Amino acid sequence: MVSQLLFGELLEILETKGRQWTKIRCQWDNLVGWVATNQIKTITPSEFETYNQHFAYNLELMQAVMANDFFMPITLGAQLPNFDGIRFELENTNYTFSGQAIFPNDITVTADFILKIARRYLHAPYLAGGRSPFGIDDSGLVQMLFKFIGVRLPREAAQQVYLGQTIDFIEEAQSADLAFFEDRQGRIAHVGILLPNAQILHAFGKVRIDTIDHFGIYNMEEARYTHKLRVVKRILPKSKSAPNQAEQPSEMVKNQIELFKYEVERTKYAIHFSILLCFQVRTSYF
Repeated sequence: MVSQLLFGELLEILETKGRQWTKIRCQWDNLVGWVATNQIKTITPSEFETYNQHFAYNLELMQAVMANDFFMPITLGAQLPNFDGIRFELENTNYTFSGQAIFPNDITVTADFILKIARRYLHAPYLAGGRSPFGIDDSGLVQMLFKFIGVRLPREAAQQVYLGQTIDFIEEAQSADLAFFEDRQGRIAHVGILLPNAQILHAFGKVRIDTIDHFGIYNMEEARYTHKLRVVKRILPKSKSAPNQAEQPSEMVKNQIELFKYEVERTKYAIHFSILLCFQVRTSYF
């Protein structure tokens, strides 16, 4: 499994294979893969456009949508197509939804909003390819968080790293910046979202909060570093309320800059070159 589609998300049908499998392109991130044919519903082009423009996000960890004679559970981040605040219709079936939902136009794009959503995923089990509170991976978690505010991120951390503004030092990072980590071969293999007070929320075994510094993620339970930091990227605009650390750096930042200035300059070209070589475009299949 390379990814998941949640209830109400849109896709494009590319190919069918027998009665069981359909090759699709996910509308949000253009990921191509195979899904079980009986799990998707065909809609018209006009319905596709309507559902793409008019929907609400489910904010409940898990909540049921109700029809006349059955319930259907949906998870955090699922989309309610053409939702009017109470009900929506699919294939001539009327559904009602009594949980908490939010329309994209009502979302204030701030780090605080993203982190409030992020904390709802806490302790969700790790699942490679997952995108729901019942199983999620590191890049899927980050992708879902930014999807709420309308920012399209690729599915894999190795592709997400090319977006945003590079932050030179971890001490200059702010809430909701993304931290990327490399494996032993120097490839981008992990991503997490930064919290205040030198903490990071990421999916490693489960969605958890750990401490982070310029070396990487430190796991207090295991008393060791579990991930080596490569780079920090800023996707959101810099908060107006955040201090201008470039003009008035703290004493800690000054010391950090002085200590690592030579090393950063020496390795900057090699790091960027290795990122380019490690970038892969590949076709993925379910």
